[in-house]
Amino acid sequence: MKSRADYLAEYGTDYRIRQKVDAGELFEVGKAVYSEVEDVPEIAVVLFRHPNAVVTMRSAFYMHGLTDVIPDEYDLATDRNAAKIRDKRVRQYFYPSDFFDQGTELIKYKGFTIPVYNRERMLIELLRYKSKLPFDYYKEILLNYRAALPQLDMQAVQDYAWDAPRSRKIMETLQMEVL
Repeated sequence: MKSRADYLAEYGTDYRIRQKVDAGELFEVGKAVYSEVEDVPEIAVVLFRHPNAVVTMRSAFYMHGLTDVIPDEYDLATDRNAAKIRDKRVRQYFYPSDFFDQGTELIKYKGFTIPVYNRERMLIELLRYKSKLPFDYYKEILLNYRAALPQLDMQAVQDYAWDAPRSRKIMETLQMEVL
């Protein structure tokens, strides 16, 4: 994927870009976003427009296979000092700078590399936002985490928990509900 500006530098004019699109050699996958492949997931286009964001919450739970509920919006995490994302498809979460990068990994999703928080970090996010999630949704994901407990790096989970805001409350919930 490249922006219109990138293709303008390559082809010289909008007319030549339009010729490539009409010939089926290039596909417009978003506003001023083009790809040489036709089937581009919408999340990849959204992240192309917001390269400093990381997939979190409902979108990450779905990508990690912890739920089969397809989210209506894309949940993206950004640094606390980042600008507000003005896209109706996106729900933005602001995180402190020292906590924002922890647990970020790149996964392949439908052929595209997507930055997403790992499963250990997402367990902490589940516990942090417990009261804001529907109870049955929370329980479904929690049960899937309990089943996957042997595959999780528990030291990383505890490290993320201690670095998170309200760490004491998260550690108590972790001990009572997960372990």
